[in-house]
Amino acid sequence: MAAFASGQKPPTIADVARVAGVSRTTVSHALNGLGKVDPRTRERIRQVASELGYRPNLRAQRLRRGEAKAIALVSSMPFAVAGGPSRLGFYMEVAAAAAESALVHDYALVLVPPVQSGSALYSLDIDGAIVVEPDVEDAAAAQLRERGLPYVALGRPVSPKEDAPYVDLRGRLVAELLLRHLHEQGAVRPALMVGAGSRHSSVDAVAAYEGLAEEYGWTPIVARVPESGGEQAGYERCAALLAEHPGIDAVCALVDAFAVGAVRAIRESGRAVPDDVMVVTRYDGLRSRTCQPPLTAVDLHLDRVASDAVRLLLARLRGETATPPVAVAPEPRVIVRASSVRAGRG
Repeated sequence: MAAFASGQKPPTIADVARVAGVSRTTVSHALNGLGKVDPRTRERIRQVASELGYRPNLRAQRLRRGEAKAIALVSSMPFAVAGGPSRLGFYMEVAAAAAESALVHDYALVLVPPVQSGSALYSLDIDGAIVVEPDVEDAAAAQLRERGLPYVALGRPVSPKEDAPYVDLRGRLVAELLLRHLHEQGAVRPALMVGAGSRHSSVDAVAAYEGLAEEYGWTPIVARVPESGGEQAGYERCAALLAEHPGIDAVCALVDAFAVGAVRAIRESGRAVPDDVMVVTRYDGLRSRTCQPPLTAVDLHLDRVASDAVRLLLARLRGETATPPVAVAPEPRVIVRASSVRAGRG
């Protein structure tokens, strides 16, 4: 059986039905996973459609089903920390993996710029969304709720009124791993730099830091940095920290943009990284790998967690109540680099 030749009209559902010897309704049900079609008949219809070169009318499907077959990836986190000048940061790594996973299930992924306020999500034709690390009063989550659209969170939601399914990024464990690494490298007065908001990563890191400060006898030094300031804000806050607390010997800057700014501030203060002040960060992205010296960071397994977020969202769209509402990220792994390895302790 040959596909339709070039120049001919594209095959229709009626053509598939005629060649397969079934009704058009049966073809529609077979190709769209609807109705009760015998598995052998369904397979034969799919084979005929493939051989004819039949392509479904997606617009007609959209009108018939009332589904966009599209999901969005959204965040209120500004690009200054989520992406950076290269646009190749945390957000885009999640986006690449989520898009691949969504496409396997015949969904398109729509990327939405950082949602701060306004009406960014009201005009999008989507079925649901993944919200990356929502804050307490998260603008993206609020707009989705107003539209009545289902969503899942990538990272534990921190709002008391939030009950959306989520992927647990294990924020406390990630921070503990970084801080214990600094302790093993000899840190006795480390400082913690986190975003000024209340995202799970900041909340969990502060809890981990306070617990380990008590365990190791550290004097807690916590600096909160506005996300919108990006690398420059990290630089300015670290410079102030070093002036206020000259004995600081390590900085755990949870956001990679803050960490890069911290390295610059440390050097301009006349200190060396890592001999005088060690620096570590959470996300093992382009900033961490290209900073000089390269930054110790954590493999968060973003490809896996993005796929899990898509799976949770699609389960919710399908009404699959048996799917657990929480997926847990794989065990995080510290990737040790020159920014935190002192001579004789590597």
